[in-house]
Amino acid sequence: MPPDIPPYVFGGWLFDATPESQLRLQELCVGIIAQLHQIKQKSPDTDFLEFDTKGDTALERHFTNQKEYYRWVVQGGRQHPVIEQAFDWLESHWPEESETVLSWGDARIGNIMFDSKSLEPVAVLDWEMAGLAPVEVDLGWMIFMHKFFQVIAEALEFPGMPKFMTSRDVTSKFTDLTGIVPKNIDWFEIYAATRHAIIMRG
Repeated sequence: MPPDIPPYVFGGWLFDATPESQLRLQELCVGIIAQLHQIKQKSPDTDFLEFDTKGDTALERHFTNQKEYYRWVVQGGRQHPVIEQAFDWLESHWPEESETVLSWGDARIGNIMFDSKSLEPVAVLDWEMAGLAPVEVDLGWMIFMHKFFQVIAEALEFPGMPKFMTSRDVTSKFTDLTGIVPKNIDWFEIYAATRHAIIMRG
């Protein structure tokens, strides 16, 4: 697995891989999301993943769940105005919603185990954030998490991996694999950043 501590953008096997291998790994990651999103909905296997919160759509329920999580994180302590402003912005710029799918939740390359020789993925880990949501929730999270590490690298004057997991490449590959064109991906990246900020605040 590409490490988080220190993040893979600072060095290691993924950083040292050829551009061709990095592209292949990136596309394999997007392929995993595409495959997970094909799992049949509205069945006993997935019904329990529906968030039991207010909302007429899967995204509204997902969003409400995140706001409830934020309130739980800050209870008895200081609130975080930037997170609250982000929620306000997200609500006022609500996107057109796409198909509801099984959302992995913590969809990022650091949660995928790869075979050390073939570099084929062998396991997908960390399902505590799983739920039902539009396809863009997982895509936005995967893109944002790499950007998060890239910003840290650049702040410390490391080159990082600026051409890896770009919004354009990730969404384009997803469309190639599924025929679905992700919508409003910028909104979902901001949503991912807001969700990640809550986790870091906790």
